[in-house]
Amino acid sequence: MVKRKFQILHSQLFVWLTVIALRLYAATLRLKVENEAPWLRHLHAGGRVLLCSWHQQFYPLVCYFTKFSQYKPSIMISRSKDGEFIAQICRSMGWRPVRGSSSKGGATALKDMIANVRQHRLAGHILDGPRGPVGKVKKGVIFMATSSDARIVPVYVRPHSAWFFRKSWDQFFVPKPFSKVTICYGDMLDFGTTQDPEMLERHRRQLEDQMRPALLLTSKKESIKCQ
Repeated sequence: MVKRKFQILHSQLFVWLTVIALRLYAATLRLKVENEAPWLRHLHAGGRVLLCSWHQQFYPLVCYFTKFSQYKPSIMISRSKDGEFIAQICRSMGWRPVRGSSSKGGATALKDMIANVRQHRLAGHILDGPRGPVGKVKKGVIFMATSSDARIVPVYVRPHSAWFFRKSWDQFFVPKPFSKVTICYGDMLDFGTTQDPEMLERHRRQLEDQMRPALLLTSKKESIKCQ
């Protein structure tokens, strides 16, 4: 029974239906996008960009980021069974999933991500995924950026009305249909090409300190400022 359920959830038909549902849902949202132009200019000029968000805020970004599919952007997704389904969804939306996480296959996935960023110049990364702890930036993202000479761009999502999953480790939320959602890009962060462990840790803490205030741990309408 469990095996049968797994096969259904990972069938191409179910993935296709899920993608259609996501696109229909996304079409209902009233999006407001802030500070997107600077990093797009850098990308169009030949620069490399690493878009970074919290796991909590990933869902509203899935469909919006399909507009960048021509760059064949990559994203790291765990090797778990849930990760396999998410990888298929991302692949169907034009993203290039790289399988691995800090708990399994991380070194290989990090190497592949760096190669993809160097070649295709755009990637996305979930800073505290796939299992947290919430608001904790994993050190791999800094190594990824400095090794590929990519600018890190923080991405913040502010839903004006959403359902919060209080029992999830990250207080995951889903904006309600037809609600207003603000996607805000922070200023580009250039950490250079240093591989010094002390400097990498300093950059990791800087990114964490900058992005942690954007976590929405209550349903209140906090104000997210682009930095």
